[in-house]
Amino acid sequence: MYDLSTRKRALALVSQGRSLNSVSKQTGISRAAIRSWRSRLEPSPRMAPPPSGPPADEAAYAYLLGLYLGDGCLSPHRRGHYLRIACADAWPGLVQQCRETITRVRPGVGVFTVQKQGCVMVTSYLRDWPRLFPQHGPGRKHERRIVLEEWQRAIVDAYPWEFVRGLIHSDGCRITNWTTRVVGGERKRYEYPRYFFTNVSDDIRRLCTDTLDRLGVEWTQCTRNGNPYNISVAKKDSVALMDAHVGAKY
Repeated sequence: MYDLSTRKRALALVSQGRSLNSVSKQTGISRAAIRSWRSRLEPSPRMAPPPSGPPADEAAYAYLLGLYLGDGCLSPHRRGHYLRIACADAWPGLVQQCRETITRVRPGVGVFTVQKQGCVMVTSYLRDWPRLFPQHGPGRKHERRIVLEEWQRAIVDAYPWEFVRGLIHSDGCRITNWTTRVVGGERKRYEYPRYFFTNVSDDIRRLCTDTLDRLGVEWTQCTRNGNPYNISVAKKDSVALMDAHVGAKY
């Protein structure tokens, strides 16, 4: 990343009639970079990585970690990586909250959105995203081992509700379930709230349930085609805890 004065000096040489090739050889700056500065002189804030270091806001990081493990990925690009979090179009509040959370974890980093079919990809470019999300690797998350580093575990232990909230807001939901019962010879319908967390990774589901256990939230595991798939929270007291600290998407 070149500062503004360096950019101005390179363009001044070009304005003297020098070729891009000669200016590039003299300054060590690529011709493509000099050519792009003709249309945009100011550095793009999206491509300016903040200095490396621990998360600036650990509570925000716990939430972002939950979002990443649910619907996030890292994609390599030149010297850095794009962090992408998929947020369904149905939850515009989640899109905004995701954007704000990223900037709390890394103040000054650029965050933008890319519209896809049915969802918005909240995206941020940074050189050290893999250091902040060491679970990144080849293949799908459910096809490789997902284990938290000790420093991540310390953050999750300090902010467990933020972590659970990120998991639910990515791969979970709060729904109104219903059932019927016969009372006094008459069948009546009963409705009750219920939380679900759905993920095919055994490791990620275990991270969720281990954290719920520490928080005193009762849960059950549901299967699909005989395979573990859903984590359900339906007990009244546990749903009340989830409502107080997690809440539905919006």
